[in-house]
Formats: sequence, C-alpha cells, structure tokens
Amino acid sequence: MPDRLRVSKRKLVGTKRTLRALKEDDVLVCYLAQDAEPRILEPLESLCKKQAVETVYIDSMKQLGRYCSIDVGAAAAAVLK
Repeated sequence: MPDRLRVSKRKLVGTKRTLRALKEDDVLVCYLAQDAEPRILEPLESLCKKQAVETVYIDSMKQLGRYCSIDVGAAAAAVLK
C-alpha cells in the first residue's frame, strides 16, 4: 500500500496540507501515523469517513516520513486525485 505513496507524483505531506486537501475533496488515499496524537488525527479521520476516502494506517510517524522520502516524521500524508 505505501508503494502508491512512494511513487505518486501528486502527494502531500503534513497534517495541515492533508486537511486542506480533504476539505477541497482532492484526496484519493489518506495515510495516517498510528503513533500521532489523537487530537491531530481525529479531524482527518472524521473527514475521511465523511467523504469515503480510503485511509491507510502506518505504524509510526518516522516510518510514514520515510515513505514520503523526508528525513523527519509525518503524522499524515495523502495521494491526490
């Protein structure tokens, strides 16, 4: 599953950017780190359910950051439509 995130040319990294894209209904798949704070993940999870966006949970923020080809952890990322 994270292979789509690695190879996608249209992706976003970060909670704010992912949330904005969800509000604009431009997200195909949303990736969330399970070890991120619940207060950060709840708005994203809520919008994903509301819009029926596929949600993939990654074990850690560090691992999600690696999938996004960045050197730091990430709480959320998205592949855009």
